[in-house]
Amino acid sequence: MSQTKLKDDLARERLIDLAAEFYDQFEGGEVPEMTLPTRTKSNIEYDEESKVWKYGDRTSSRSANSVRGARKLLKAAYTIEFLARQLDEGRSSTLRELYYLSESWDSEEAHFSDQDESNQLVEDLEIVSHVTREDFHMRPEESGATLMGPLKLREQTRRGEREIHCQEDVGEGGYQIPNNPDTIEFLEHDIDFVLCVETGGMRDRLVENGFDDAYNVLVVHLKGQPARATRRITKRLHDELDVPVVVFTDGDPWSYRIFGSVAYGSIKSAHLSEYLATPEAEFIGIQPQDIVDYDLPTDPLSDSDINALQSELDDPRFMTDYWEEQIELQLDIGKKAEQQALASRGLDFVTDTYLPERLDAMGVI
Repeated sequence: MSQTKLKDDLARERLIDLAAEFYDQFEGGEVPEMTLPTRTKSNIEYDEESKVWKYGDRTSSRSANSVRGARKLLKAAYTIEFLARQLDEGRSSTLRELYYLSESWDSEEAHFSDQDESNQLVEDLEIVSHVTREDFHMRPEESGATLMGPLKLREQTRRGEREIHCQEDVGEGGYQIPNNPDTIEFLEHDIDFVLCVETGGMRDRLVENGFDDAYNVLVVHLKGQPARATRRITKRLHDELDVPVVVFTDGDPWSYRIFGSVAYGSIKSAHLSEYLATPEAEFIGIQPQDIVDYDLPTDPLSDSDINALQSELDDPRFMTDYWEEQIELQLDIGKKAEQQALASRGLDFVTDTYLPERLDAMGVI
């Protein structure tokens, strides 16, 4: 039996076990309920040992002892039935389709009121079953994130396996990361490090300038706030190929949080932090010090930027001498800059000077 079939069977078994728990509770004269970690900011803890966000000890229940709770369990039961059937049939669907599919369910009480409700229920099922939504064959809408660099991989597709080299067998757009990167097998590589890039414009500049060839780097396009699949494949690349990961973003508080989600995980996906986060990742984005040293073109910090920076000073992920110094400097100068601002020194400056100097100082090259 293939690994994919084994994973599908395990996911289906755990879903059925959840439904069986509801049945057993009914049969035993108990009010059915489902217990989950309380999914609030106050119940998120930064684990110093693993360097990722995790849920704390507080829990809450979805119980049928109220009309609202009973509706939630009814929707969970319908969703479990749908997902189990989907796994049986070897099919998949998107989170958006699940929301619309509920309109066809025979009980109006099981219909979702909006997509946020259906998304949250899928996350609930992930938490209680210890199975990811990718293994339920649930897909987000396309993220479009890509890889470009000296990596050969084997991908499982509906038409069977195929081997792809992420430079030789792809166009300028690169290899598109699939929804479930665990279906990928890394075959061989010449990667010296992984460079995660926030913007498409900078990703294209690096590829056009041949940076991936010159430095044996695998360029991962994050496409803004990275999708789960992007964070998962980044973690796998680091852990399985034993290569450094660096994150290249704009110089603003929201981009620092993009780095934080790659390195330490996010509050929204705290139940999957050890599956998605790469705590060893390092920041190589535009620093406030770069704005000063290179006299980069800038925009003024907005009030929301200032509030976000002040919030990051109290964020455990950024409580280091480096980050405190850079954030204080940014608040002092009142400016932010994009990656593309490096082009003010020439189109080749980022690949010929800026990145090589930063990477050398960090000991990556």
